[in-house]
Amino acid sequence: MKEKTKPMKDITKRLSILLLFLLVSLPGYLRAQEKEDGTNSNDGKNERQYCIEVLTRIADPVLNALSKNELRAKMPVEGKAAKKRVYCTHLEAFGRLLDGMAPWLALGADNTSEGQLRKKYIDLAQVCIRNGVNPKSPDFFVFNRGGQPLVDAAFFAEALLRAPKQLWDPLDKETKANVINALKSSRVIIPSFTNHLLFSAVIEAALQHFDKSGDYLRMEYAVKLHNLWYKGDGVYGDGPVFHWDYYNSYVIQPMLLQVLQETIDSSSKEVDKKLYQDVIKRAQRYAAIQERLISPEATYPAIGRSLAYRFGAFHLLSKIAYMHDLPDGVKPQQVRAALYHVIKKQIEAPGTFDKDGWLQIGFYGHQLNISESYISTGSLYLCSEAFLILGLPQTDPLWQGKDLPWTQQKIWSGENVSNEHALHDD
Repeated sequence: MKEKTKPMKDITKRLSILLLFLLVSLPGYLRAQEKEDGTNSNDGKNERQYCIEVLTRIADPVLNALSKNELRAKMPVEGKAAKKRVYCTHLEAFGRLLDGMAPWLALGADNTSEGQLRKKYIDLAQVCIRNGVNPKSPDFFVFNRGGQPLVDAAFFAEALLRAPKQLWDPLDKETKANVINALKSSRVIIPSFTNHLLFSAVIEAALQHFDKSGDYLRMEYAVKLHNLWYKGDGVYGDGPVFHWDYYNSYVIQPMLLQVLQETIDSSSKEVDKKLYQDVIKRAQRYAAIQERLISPEATYPAIGRSLAYRFGAFHLLSKIAYMHDLPDGVKPQQVRAALYHVIKKQIEAPGTFDKDGWLQIGFYGHQLNISESYISTGSLYLCSEAFLILGLPQTDPLWQGKDLPWTQQKIWSGENVSNEHALHDD
């Protein structure tokens, strides 16, 4: 018995040493892995790199195909009414994608590795614009048939406004004329008495900016009606009626800000400037609400329509951070951390992409039933709007240092967080 006990003691001793070694070395190994790939890092530099990798991963199938005039040939069209959406889904994909990428591209090219990557995508986007608006191109977009093209002509127009030096100025004369003609052709589509009025308004804002041919009546009409539809505490109705969904962020507040900025830049009316300040205050309040909707686990309520836009639900929060207009008490690093973790959670869900890298319908993974009949593959690229914060340079405070906990993390960890109050207009 004694001879058998000694080997067992040796084995136990060796296991103890091995366990001790793992306990000592494993944290260091995990930190090294975290530093290497950046995917689990709470460091702004690594999180920025991850967001760029995700954005370009989303963009590559669309831009590579369109640059070769192969978008219609290669892009799958998934949806409950896919056959009815074929005519418009390609403009959806490009317009929405480019709108989200534009602030990052607006930083321009430089000698850094990121600057050279931006150059690649700036050049690619210019070729895609040329192909998409060329009536002789196999990938010529539909701008003036049905109803949907009005929506995505607006996202395309907003992208041009967000990065004019990179996406407009370098275009050749013929392509610029084709862009203007395409945008003007969308005027035959009558917007519904909803957020769609802002699509017409954004298109006119772009036409005024680039061609001095914008229709101020369409811009003013959309702005004034949305002001009438304001429900209070930072929230607008989608038309006269309030909806529990994310359209205040998908469309209403970002585009309202865009149109107002364009109009006050060319107007001396004090009323326009006062309204813009009111709209900013409301947007700040809504951004504060959005930040608080993100749970400690980086999930958020799946409520309302168009959930297949995924983290595009945080378009407004990302825009307000990009504008350096975050509400009091909300730090840039906590917004960065919250958005990074939301994006990571949704983008890495199995089934988010198909085998060729195209987005698939879903909120968390591949979930066709969560979509509406107007949702198709191109619609999904509205998710890119969450990446507006990439338009802030690496040196911006938002991208500096470690993560700060967002509000729900603070509350659910027991931190003594200050209360909040509704916004009351003056």
